[in-house]
Amino acid sequence: MTTQRIHEWHASRCTCASDAASNGSAPRRTGEPHVVLVGNPNVGKSTMFNALAGGNAKVMNAPGTTVMIETAHLRHLGEEWTLVDTPGTSSLEAISPDEQVACEAAMGIEANAVPDVIVAFINALSPSRSLYLLSQLIDLGRPIVVAVTMLDLAKRQGSPVTLDGLRMALPDLEFVGVDGRTSEGRTSLLKAIKSALSTPSTPSPNGHRRTQGKKRRATGVRAVPDAQAGQKEVSAWVEETADERFDWVADIMHDLARQNPSSDRVTMSDRIDRILLHPVSGIAVFLAVMYLVFESITTLANPCIDFVDVTLRQWLTDAIDWVFNVSLGSQALQGWFHDLVINGVLNGAVTVLTFVPPMGIMFMILSLLEDSGYLSRAAFVMDKAMRIVGLDGRAFLPLVVGFGCNLPALASTRTLPDSRQRLLTGLLIPFTSCSARLSVFVVLAYAFFGNYAGLAIFLMYVASIVIILTAGFALRKTQFGNMQAQPFAMELPPYQLPKPLRLAKSVCLRLWAFITGASTIIISATIVMWLLAAIPVSAGIAGTNSFGHVDSVEHSVYGVVASRTAALFNPAGFGDMHASAALITGFVAKEVVVGSMSQSYSIDDSGNVSESAQGRGALGTAVRESFEQSSGGHAAAAGAAFMIFVLAYTPCLATIAEMKRQFGTRAAAQSVAMGLIIAYVLAVVVFQLGRLL
Repeated sequence: MTTQRIHEWHASRCTCASDAASNGSAPRRTGEPHVVLVGNPNVGKSTMFNALAGGNAKVMNAPGTTVMIETAHLRHLGEEWTLVDTPGTSSLEAISPDEQVACEAAMGIEANAVPDVIVAFINALSPSRSLYLLSQLIDLGRPIVVAVTMLDLAKRQGSPVTLDGLRMALPDLEFVGVDGRTSEGRTSLLKAIKSALSTPSTPSPNGHRRTQGKKRRATGVRAVPDAQAGQKEVSAWVEETADERFDWVADIMHDLARQNPSSDRVTMSDRIDRILLHPVSGIAVFLAVMYLVFESITTLANPCIDFVDVTLRQWLTDAIDWVFNVSLGSQALQGWFHDLVINGVLNGAVTVLTFVPPMGIMFMILSLLEDSGYLSRAAFVMDKAMRIVGLDGRAFLPLVVGFGCNLPALASTRTLPDSRQRLLTGLLIPFTSCSARLSVFVVLAYAFFGNYAGLAIFLMYVASIVIILTAGFALRKTQFGNMQAQPFAMELPPYQLPKPLRLAKSVCLRLWAFITGASTIIISATIVMWLLAAIPVSAGIAGTNSFGHVDSVEHSVYGVVASRTAALFNPAGFGDMHASAALITGFVAKEVVVGSMSQSYSIDDSGNVSESAQGRGALGTAVRESFEQSSGGHAAAAGAAFMIFVLAYTPCLATIAEMKRQFGTRAAAQSVAMGLIIAYVLAVVVFQLGRLL
């Protein structure tokens, strides 16, 4: 196929789509112009979307689906546009829910607005797949602007793809070089979009329209599906035209290579991949990287968390105390209202802020791994292992991160390309034993198992892995039974250095989205917990109990709820008010479980882990004695059951809030219910078997 034939093939496709539009099958544009960004996975589309949208982007569900897309209202030269970033797709023939959302958005079907302009993205390093998708987008007959990414790397590695070469091969399209990491090309892209908005349809070469249209129909190729078409019709159309498209792409690549011959030299990326993709060294490097990720989250974040939880909390408490001393004269109001602000509102706000350091570190690490090109290699290396639960290698990173903290692990699921993979991985993450649970395991393991405490803690992590595999297998066979195990095909991007300013901006935007999404739930729940503990149900020992002044937790509504809930845990051996009260507070955060038990036992030295480690801690002694009584003399079995319950049930309110933010209320409720059921069943089984040993 010569260059002339390439242009003719292009023209025939434009003609068919334009005729369809003129006959009324394509809806007219209405309202605010709709600009849709479409491209292959890892092409740099979302990075450029963020550069265009700035801080105006918002996450929402695509029409009729749980797939998340980003939209933004953009103002340019006095005009307002709606900008839509779609999931990555290789073709309009969708093989996953995410790809189907991208295809429907590009075609303007299934309750999606018809695009006024399609911005198609091409990776200059490996343009073949992008050109295949571009050929389909051209057929739709909508105005198209082509954004070409990674031109700098293509030039450095001797790729034949250049802007001039693409413009010569496809003169009817507008090509713009862009780099979302540096915002390079942003202004040119906006100008090209503005120009395309005034174009009624993709242009065809003058003088050939009728002739080429007849030639197109003579080949027997089906017309472009209209706006009422379903995915089956779209897939049939793509399959019938596939051979022509492949020929078209091959000839364009041949033409580009002839204009700018590329060398066959081995690149630096090739040399590095020989190590990172090797079956042995690749896994070793991956495990080392995961260890560094885990250590970074736990080690680097801890000083920041301590600062927020201790120093900042004290500063804010002192400031609130000063305001109350100056402003409020009523002693009664000052008492309970002051306690509400300190132990309700402030405690909830500080809880939110304590998650910011690990979330920020996680977001930064994810961006570094993704932008550098390593994340794709890690997914390739771990692919076989993850197929046990019906996932691919990309899901391994969120699960590993979950052993540090469930919250950033849920956030990291956004790197997964398929919405059902994200949901399945998100449902499994709460079963990873996060570092917050470790504080509970340490105290209880030394209290009940003495010299074997280390083994007990290790078995908790083993149990976590077993639960993940079992639950994943069960979900794969039930709720996700129709999820097809797709071949894992991923384009390996070149290695590159992330841009610091772009990285910082991305981390800040993600953190702000988390804070605004999770703070309401956490602070509200903390206030409710305070309210339950502040309402007395009896006069108390000294007869001085009043609202906001309860001498013992048993004499509050919270204590009554805990006491009545305790009976549910009799089959698990810890049907004790102190244990159930601690589990209730554990819904807020696992870090407060030990503190809650200490408070309910009226013990001040619960934080002395070294004493508890030797079995002499006051808290350890008190827990052991109450479990001895509630279990009928099988305290160790009850302790193991309590530990397994803490491991499996809902991790914390922040995790629930993040689950709701990413997957919706239904998924969050399912996660809570599933965790409680599995935790309860396992706790009963562990206790009943343990007391027989």
